[in-house]
Amino acid sequence: MPIKEILKMGDPRLLRVAKKVEEFATPKLASLLVDMTETMRRAQGVGLAAPQIGENLQVVMFGTGEPNPRYPDEEPVAKTVLINPVITPITEEMEEGWEGCLSVPGLRGRVPRWKSIRYSGVNEYGEPFERVARGFHARMVQHECDHLWGILYPMRIKDFSQFGFTEVLFPGLSDSEDD
Repeated sequence: MPIKEILKMGDPRLLRVAKKVEEFATPKLASLLVDMTETMRRAQGVGLAAPQIGENLQVVMFGTGEPNPRYPDEEPVAKTVLINPVITPITEEMEEGWEGCLSVPGLRGRVPRWKSIRYSGVNEYGEPFERVARGFHARMVQHECDHLWGILYPMRIKDFSQFGFTEVLFPGLSDSEDD
């Protein structure tokens, strides 16, 4: 399957609220997931949302199951496909952490996120599941799901002195593409 173009901040398609997926285990959905997987892998991302490749559907994937060179200090997160997600904070406790995005290449910013969440949705076969996530895992889920609501991480930054080019903020970190 082809590697898809990743839309960049400024493209109005990134600001849409994505539509719920109604049909599962279809060739079209399977093809979308292959395209997303290959696109994310090629960009060395740790997550990707369907709207980032121009598909206006509530589909995200995140995790690689192995360490990522762009996030060397973070625990690997199991590869997950999450469709029609619902996120519920477990507590109102927030924490700030650095984020990047494939749609905002070369930049990073400190973003406040819920520290612990419960997320639920369905997989590509329409089977429901629910998980609890904390730390980087929780941040990753919230970041990717924001794409489904038309939100890019810079919209959540509170202190713009904590936003800038990756090469300046983190010299030596390979980060031509983010997410």
